[in-house]
Amino acid sequence: MKEIKAIIKPFKLLDVIEELQKIEGLPGVTVSEIKGFGKSRAKNAKDKIVYELVEFIPRIKIEIVVVDEMAEEVVNVIQRYSHTGNTGDGKIFVVDVENVVKIRTNERGKDAV
Repeated sequence: MKEIKAIIKPFKLLDVIEELQKIEGLPGVTVSEIKGFGKSRAKNAKDKIVYELVEFIPRIKIEIVVVDEMAEEVVNVIQRYSHTGNTGDGKIFVVDVENVVKIRTNERGKDAV
């Protein structure tokens, strides 16, 4: 199993989610509003947030756990529909997941996804 975490621009969320929903068997998506900065430290960003004298940029984090066979398709959809070609488009991280436990049923592994 793979966990896919993507940091994207907020205005691209709807495009990405609409396309992810078209993937047959996608187990689910978690979306969080976050803030952070990259190499440029948000100095020239128009949408920056200043907190305790540190400049942050608002972003969206998408988290998805999928079976290995689905991971590449999910990554491709996120990359294609979050891309603008501008600085700060974001990042996608793919991490191996050792185990998953479904709290309600105690199912484990792929059955829990």
